[in-house]
Formats: sequence, C-alpha cells, structure tokens
Amino acid sequence: MMMAKNTSRGISYGLSIMSMRRLSTVTATETTTTTMKKKKRNSTFWKKDKKKEGERDTDLYRRLSALGSRTDVNVGDTINEWIKEGKSVEKSAILGFVRELRKYKKHDHALQLLEWLDKRGRDLSHGDLAVRLDLIAKAKGLDSAEEYFMSLPESSKNKFTYGALLNCYCVEKMTDKAMDLLEKMKKLNCASTRLVYNNLISLRMKVGEPEKVPSLVKEMKEKSITPNVLTYSALMNSYALLKDIDKAEGVIEEMKEDRVGCDWSTYANLASIYVKAGHFDKANSTLEEIEKRNDLREPKAYHILIGLYSLTSNRLGVDRVWGSLQSAFPKLSNRCYLHKLQALHRLGDIDDLEKCFKEWESNCANYDIRLVNVLIESYLHREMIKEAEAVREAAEKKGCKPNFRTLEMLMNFYLKERQVDSALKCLENAGSRLKDNEWKPNEDSVSMFLKYLEEEKDVNGAENLLKSLKKFRSINTEVYESLIRTYVAADKREPRMHSRIKEDGIEITPGLKRLIEKVCPE
Repeated sequence: MMMAKNTSRGISYGLSIMSMRRLSTVTATETTTTTMKKKKRNSTFWKKDKKKEGERDTDLYRRLSALGSRTDVNVGDTINEWIKEGKSVEKSAILGFVRELRKYKKHDHALQLLEWLDKRGRDLSHGDLAVRLDLIAKAKGLDSAEEYFMSLPESSKNKFTYGALLNCYCVEKMTDKAMDLLEKMKKLNCASTRLVYNNLISLRMKVGEPEKVPSLVKEMKEKSITPNVLTYSALMNSYALLKDIDKAEGVIEEMKEDRVGCDWSTYANLASIYVKAGHFDKANSTLEEIEKRNDLREPKAYHILIGLYSLTSNRLGVDRVWGSLQSAFPKLSNRCYLHKLQALHRLGDIDDLEKCFKEWESNCANYDIRLVNVLIESYLHREMIKEAEAVREAAEKKGCKPNFRTLEMLMNFYLKERQVDSALKCLENAGSRLKDNEWKPNEDSVSMFLKYLEEEKDVNGAENLLKSLKKFRSINTEVYESLIRTYVAADKREPRMHSRIKEDGIEITPGLKRLIEKVCPE
C-alpha cells in the first residue's frame, strides 16, 4: 500500500508542476515587461536611489509578511501608513509583493495590493488584470471572479483575462463552462496560445480523460503553437495512464525532433512512469542518466531522485544521491532530511532511519513535526507503540506539537489494536486543534469506531465519539443509527434522542425511526 501511494505521487510529478505554473507563466512575462518599461521611463530614479529604494522595499515587504494570514486587516492600510511616514513605494515593487504573496498562497493580501493600486488610479496591465481575476477566484470564489470578468471593459477582455477565466474553470474541473468559453475565445481569435492548450490538457487529465490529450497536442502543432516541457510532461503522463509505455518513451524523441529541451524533470517523470509500471531496471537506468546531467541545480531534483530510487528498492542509488546532495548543498534543510527519512522508511531500514533522525535532530534550526511523523510511522508499522509515543512526547517537550497526521496515525493504530479509549483521545485531541475544518477522520476509521463501541456496548464512548464528530461536521444517519444500537445493546434509554437527531439536522428515515422507538418510546 505504501509503495503504491508514493509511486502515484511520482507519476503525477510533471503534471503537478504544470498545474502550478500554467497561469503564472504568461502573467509574469507581461508584468515583467511592464516593469521594465517603467524603469526606462523613470531612469533618474533608478540611477539615483536604486539601492536605498531596494532596502526600503525589503523593509515594507517585511511589514506585509508580518501580517501573516490575518483576515481582519487590509494590507492597503499598511501601505498607507508607510506613505504617511514619508516613504515612497513604486508600482513595480507592489507588483513584486503580489508575486511573493501569491507564491505563499496569501491570496487575500495579494488581491488587496492590486485593489490598492486600482483605487489610486495606477493602470494595471492586461497581465495584472489576469492575476487579479485569478486571485479573486481563490480568495472570494468563482462567482466573484466571473462577476469581475463581466465588469471589465471590452478592451480588457483579451487573451490574458479570458485565459485567466479559462484557467479557473479548468482548476475547478468545470468542463462545460471551459468548453463554452473556449468557443468564445476562438471566435475572438484569442485561443491559439500555449497557455490555453496547457490548461485544456490539464483539465482532461483531471477529469480522467487522458485519451483526449494526444489530439490536443496534435492540434497545437497544427496551429503552429509549439508545445513546451510542461505540455510534453502531461502528454507522457497521459500515455502512462493509457498504459502505453512505448508511446510514453517516444515523447522524449518527439521533444528532440521539435527542439524542445528536456530537463532533468522530464527524465524523472519518465522514471516515475517506469516505477509505476514495475519496470525497475529501466527506471534505475534512467535515474543513473539523470545523475550525470549538469542541470541538477536545486535540492528538489535530488529529493525526487532519492524518492524514486527508494521506490525501486535501490539503496545504493539512495546513498549515492544523498552524498551528491550533501556535496552540492553542505547546509541541508529539513526538507532534505525529510526525503531521506521517507526513503529509509520505504526501504524498511529502521536502524539507519533512527541514525539519520538523530543526525537531523542534532543539527536542525527548527523542530519539524513532518520528520517526527516519519519515525513514528515507521515504529507503528512495526507495532512499536511505546517508541512511537516516546518520540511524540519528546517532540512536544521541544515545543513541536503533533499535527493531524500524527494524531491520525496513532488513532488508526489504536483502532487496529482495538484500544478504543486511546483512539478516542487522539480524535478528541485533533478536535481541540481544529480551526477551519481542515481535517476530518476518514469514513473507514469512523466505521471502525462505531463497530467496536457497539460490540462493547459502550454508551459513554459512543456519546464521546458523537461529540467529537460534531466538531468535524461528520455526523450522519449511520452515526446515529450506531449510537442507538449501542444504547439498545446496553439496554439503556435516551428520552431526548428524537429531538437531538432533529436538532442536528439528520433526516429521519423509516429505519432510523424504528430504532428511535426502541430507546425513546412515545
């Protein structure tokens, strides 16, 4: 199970990059062009105060970053305070802040900066408008994004803004709306861009229609639109999902014929396809070729190689790439150690995993629960619950609180061992940390809770489970039916059961009504 899960992550690697970058590719280019024109127009500014202004921009961005993800403040107010202090800020700097905030998914604040520019009559380029539309979709929802698009003057409804709206539909898997919009774009002659096709390709992959991807790539070429690395990665993945490994391999040659450069990620994508197909020899051969390349300039490349080698059970490959990573980047981040620990976990080497964990622990600047979780998972896999709990407690003493993943692993282990009280404590702990409904127990875990509590005739436990599930908004008919059966098994009554169920908005089915009568007779 573990192998399949991680392999799946590898196989989708190329497409995930495409999803992240498809909109930003065009808007970043447009915004950069605008910024360069501004620099030329304001050449005296750049000659005289470039260094000081750069320092001031950094200070201002620190102020904006300090706001975190607060929703009770508007970043525009922070800019206004800055200006009241007698300091200036360039439009180009604001747009740079927008890019940074988007990178860290602070969509509300990034949107507020563009709104601040707009209110002050600063002209936004077509690319900026496209970014604004994308941010509105993320911060306020698709309906608001559509309203914004409709409010734009006709002169601003072009390949950038239409493309941004199309991107929103593709992200939300709204095929019908995406196709309708595409027809409009074709009539306006603004659909013949690489970005549009990459979005459509991404959509087809998301909705489980990989067979439609090759024809889209063919259509691109017929329209003289050159596919890029991201397009070809998606094409490769589409063939993999269609289980046509020969055609997936052929994409590399197709890229060479079209003079589209293959980077390390293209070959890593192919290697992950080999792994999923069980062609470990081909995967290892491809990974060895990647190691010889001179474009491994970022830690992520080494992380992916380590992960793929571990999926083929190639310990020598894992150790070799780890050594190369240490040579290329002497100061290793938590993420580097995370990938090494995950690889050792997959390889089943608990001794070296513990050794690597201690090495990280002795050098880390900040304690990271993700790394702790790998060791806990490995212990639980071996039913070493005492060791797992000891690691969790040690992490808490260092100020590193367990996250939902930690509690879920422990909860599932206790459930498997039929230690329902301990499992309930984990669930209650998770409920006490809940903020925005960011996690909920899966259906299988809930069903296991219900089954065991019924069998144990544990009414108090069943009521505690119900209380916790309310926090996760996971109450349904099945939960109440089980609760009532537990009451019946324990030969207990609950006069308020009928009203409680109505208060929780649960539909009273004929079967549930019959059960209610057993514990709450009229």
